[in-house]
Amino acid sequence: MLEILGKNAAVAKYELQKLSTESKDKALLAVADALVCKSSLIIEENEKDLKRGKEKGMHPGLLDRLRLDKSRIEGMAEGLRQIAALPDPIGEVMETIERPNGLFIEKRRVPIGVIGIIYESRPNVTADAFGLCFKSGNVVILKGGSDAICSNIAIANVIRLALAEQKITQNAIQLIESTDRSVVLEFMKLKQYVDLLIPRGGAGLIKNVVENSTIPVIETGTGNCHIYVDETADLDKAIPIIINAKTQRIGVCNACESLVIHEKIREKLLPRLKQALQEKQVEIRGDEKIQEVISCVPATEEDYGKEYLDYIISMKTVSSVEEAIAHINKYNTKHSEAILTADKGNADKFLNEVDAACVYVNASTRFTDGFEFGFGAEIGISTQKIHARGPMGLKELTSYKYAITGNGQIR
Repeated sequence: MLEILGKNAAVAKYELQKLSTESKDKALLAVADALVCKSSLIIEENEKDLKRGKEKGMHPGLLDRLRLDKSRIEGMAEGLRQIAALPDPIGEVMETIERPNGLFIEKRRVPIGVIGIIYESRPNVTADAFGLCFKSGNVVILKGGSDAICSNIAIANVIRLALAEQKITQNAIQLIESTDRSVVLEFMKLKQYVDLLIPRGGAGLIKNVVENSTIPVIETGTGNCHIYVDETADLDKAIPIIINAKTQRIGVCNACESLVIHEKIREKLLPRLKQALQEKQVEIRGDEKIQEVISCVPATEEDYGKEYLDYIISMKTVSSVEEAIAHINKYNTKHSEAILTADKGNADKFLNEVDAACVYVNASTRFTDGFEFGFGAEIGISTQKIHARGPMGLKELTSYKYAITGNGQIR
């Protein structure tokens, strides 16, 4: 089965690379309209996944990731429309060099080819991944989690039918429908056909792909994201930022999981913050200095490095911005970190020294998102440093080639 998908993709990638920007954009808009038009069908299939998830006792945060409604489907469609409105990266001349011997060299942006994506219970990834890969001239082979199989099949079928109506190969997107776990390992060995593999999901999935794939991998990381509340922070702004980062959606990788608090501000901050967190039913796990000010669950070493994806937050006190940075760099997952401060020197120090893909000053970590960055959507948040880092939009799904023009030169 996978061999067939691979061969289909190998043929389709050369067809996609011939498409004009106009053809790609027209197809993306048609797919967006089709998703909205068929939203009732998609929601009906999604309900089957949700019902099965509830019967299995799936965590509320994961059920939230899995759930689709008309608003979320419209969001998927809007993401495709935004991608259609973005400049086409393919063919962009990134750099030119003219050599003393008269050779003229252009560095041109090109598609990667065939991209494989392994993801868990977020069916919106099916549409996002297709849109970004398609606009950047790449074929995509998707392996979603068994929890979302009905939703993923429905979305992929809608996309394929819309492509066929545009007279574009349906194999621009292929979904592995088998829920057998052995298929995942087999997919990771499909190097003959797949040029790049991107895992999206929990730490276990990402670790499995990174350690077992023979295909080059971009690691999209889990999110143990911190907010450091500096002693000069404006509490009227800080508390809403923290509440947003923690509770706006709990089951996402850019949610805040841990607070680092300067000891000089704890007595002013903590009573107000605890009340705000209690209104959202968030459990606090704090160190001894936090416990001196408010009643909470004692924090353990494990809490500081944990991605909860739940209504739980850890709190650690520090005596300086240097100590805050050291703590964050020790426990973070290189995803998104924020400082709340009125001190420009501390803000600059934090921006320069915190090791993460996205570093914020006086803003919620929830903005680490391709849509919010103006990319239209994202294929994932890369927490590594080679090839791509942070939200991966169109340009991050391309490579380049050198085009050299001569006039009879020999070496």
